[in-house]
Amino acid sequence: MTRVVELQRGLLEKNDDLASGLRARYQRAGVRVANWVSAPGTGKTALLEAMLTAAAARGLSAAALVGDCATDNDARRLARSGALVRQIVTESMCHLEADMIDRHLTGWDLAEIDLLVIENVGNLVCPTAFDLGEGQRVALLSVTEGEDKPVKYPQLFHSSDLVVITKSDLAAATEWDRAAAHAAIRAVHPSAVIVETSARSGAGVEDLLDLHLAVPATQPVPSQEAT
Repeated sequence: MTRVVELQRGLLEKNDDLASGLRARYQRAGVRVANWVSAPGTGKTALLEAMLTAAAARGLSAAALVGDCATDNDARRLARSGALVRQIVTESMCHLEADMIDRHLTGWDLAEIDLLVIENVGNLVCPTAFDLGEGQRVALLSVTEGEDKPVKYPQLFHSSDLVVITKSDLAAATEWDRAAAHAAIRAVHPSAVIVETSARSGAGVEDLLDLHLAVPATQPVPSQEAT
């Protein structure tokens, strides 16, 4: 068991070193970088497509790196927005790591990009431990998942700068308890910024874009050491 913990800690330390280098690159280029984390089915790809389309309408240069265990389906969807998009296929891995990001940035001029969004693999546990050099970590929660998800997965929501509630257009149909959901978020992260969105109606999409653009790419993300 001690050997396993040592290996995990070594892996995280290596990742953190690489992430620090990425963060320095982002800072020099002046690009804002957000890391989106959620469970599968939260609707993050649909929301990201809506936000990238909104960015293009403003004349902004946006890009996305998309993590999935298999297929390039999400990358092809996001490309419809006109943004730069690359798929990262992780095969058996349930999260993205800093070296994957580094490799897939090859050939992109970060100084020409206003906003880069990393859509992490659908998982609420594994991605939490891996810093990708982002300036903003985003946890997404849909109204279809239940109001208590933040207290069930506190590490993710506690380590996130922004909590995005998705599929708000389905709130009435799912009898979503807004007050309970906000209370659950506040229980693990009292100062988290919360924005409610709907990719279908467009509600909150412009607000989300503004929140991303307001954050520089210089905020360190605390490492979550294996225990």
